[in-house]
Amino acid sequence: MMPFITIHICLHEEHNNAQGGMIIFSSKASKKLPYAFWLVLLFFIMSFGVYICGVSLTHITMPSKPTKISFTRTKRTCAINDIPPEEQVYVHFPRPKTYSREECECTPVRFFVILSMQRSGSGWFETLLNSHPNISSNGEVFSLKTRRQNMETIQRTLDTVYNLEWVSSAAKNECVAAVGFKWMLNQAVMVYHRQIADYFNQKGVSVIYLFRRNLLRRLVSLLANAYDKDAKLINGTHMSHVHTREQADLLAQFKPTINVSSLMVDLTNAEHTMTKSLEIFNSSRRMILYYEDIINNPKALSDVQEFLRVPVRKLRSRQVKIHIKPLHEQVNNWDDVYRTIKGSQYEGFLHYSDYIF
Repeated sequence: MMPFITIHICLHEEHNNAQGGMIIFSSKASKKLPYAFWLVLLFFIMSFGVYICGVSLTHITMPSKPTKISFTRTKRTCAINDIPPEEQVYVHFPRPKTYSREECECTPVRFFVILSMQRSGSGWFETLLNSHPNISSNGEVFSLKTRRQNMETIQRTLDTVYNLEWVSSAAKNECVAAVGFKWMLNQAVMVYHRQIADYFNQKGVSVIYLFRRNLLRRLVSLLANAYDKDAKLINGTHMSHVHTREQADLLAQFKPTINVSSLMVDLTNAEHTMTKSLEIFNSSRRMILYYEDIINNPKALSDVQEFLRVPVRKLRSRQVKIHIKPLHEQVNNWDDVYRTIKGSQYEGFLHYSDYIF
């Protein structure tokens, strides 16, 4: 029930002569407002609030589906200002697809390849390089024919290695400063040499040649290794490299018989392959290293590390050399070999020892 208000009208006659009739309104509640009045007022306020909210919501458009928020990682720009201009083509910042280099993302990486021939010390040389904390040499990656059946498979393999995505025990990945592998010259290098040389030049791959001066000793090692593939002298297992003197002496017991009728041709062909490879990659940044120098020249390994632009460390290997005796004690038909080579351009091989025991 709504409250009522009384209006009192008073005529002040005493002032009629001066001001005329004055009507005075007095609004005054007849009594104190009841509780029902406050309930009605509250209901009105709430109703008004609901109305305002409804009007406001009609102006807000809600998406039918939740919006997907995507984050794009900004590629970090790595500075090369402190690298000499002539060196910048050989400096890389790989971005692997399978993992992140994280804090080493801007660690510069140099690409290299070891070009060599079987039984020239490349396995031993790789273990020396891999003892360096900043070098990863990933082995003989083209030993499988499927990886070298054409230039497409070759390039795909090279890209995997140099993008730091090759999986091997030598892979240091994130913070490596020099990455490469060893490649035998008879593993399609000479077949696709033009395309490979172009790839090396475009990618800034440095070439390390590793050869053996005494090709006769290399031949002895080749024949002995081929024999052990079938004989498996060490506990029924073929081992191209060993880590104890006892294992090395066991393998060295075999004395190969060299085919003297083809000996001169074999030595000439090996020498020609070495020379030809030097001509093919003469436009690449390179260094030439000999197995005998690594053994007898303490500075040789320091030169390699400087070539790869990594801090010079003392490099170590657990491998043990197999054939350390003079050649005449390691060849079954030594007299025939001696007569064949004596007086030729290869006579020096008969006397030269590449190992000081």
